[in-house]
Amino acid sequence: MGMMGRFLGAGSAVTTVANAATGMAEVFRENSTRRMELDGEAYARAMMQMSGEFAAQPRGWFDGLMNGMNRLPRPLLTLGTMGLFVYAMVEPIGFGLRMENLNLVPEPLWWLLGAIISFYFGAREAHYFRARPRFAPAAEKPAAPGFDDNPALRDWAADRAERDGM
Repeated sequence: MGMMGRFLGAGSAVTTVANAATGMAEVFRENSTRRMELDGEAYARAMMQMSGEFAAQPRGWFDGLMNGMNRLPRPLLTLGTMGLFVYAMVEPIGFGLRMENLNLVPEPLWWLLGAIISFYFGAREAHYFRARPRFAPAAEKPAAPGFDDNPALRDWAADRAERDGM
């Protein structure tokens, strides 16, 4: 625009007309580049806010102790079960005697033990289920370009696609 603008003396006029045309076009169709910039800024702000809210807080010795104790039951149950197999092979008579004694435990006590273990592992699973990262659902694809903001055209395109067997 440099040389022609100087010769014709129309540099500012052409710029004004171009800006007016751009403004007029944005009345009918949004500026896609600006929309992408705004979406990127909104995403960055949301991520900054979320990282501030969910940042790990400093923990004391008691929290560390409780965290360690909460991690013990699964390994202890696993190692205890493996230990029972070893005990059954090393001392079969003593193992059999102890298993007969377990048969004398009343049934309500077994139900109580089952409930405690179920609630422990169920609560733990529920905690991890609630704490899992969530992703936004994928946006639906529009029926055709330009039909996003027009429900009548969307319905028409859906009916036509259904009729054509798509």
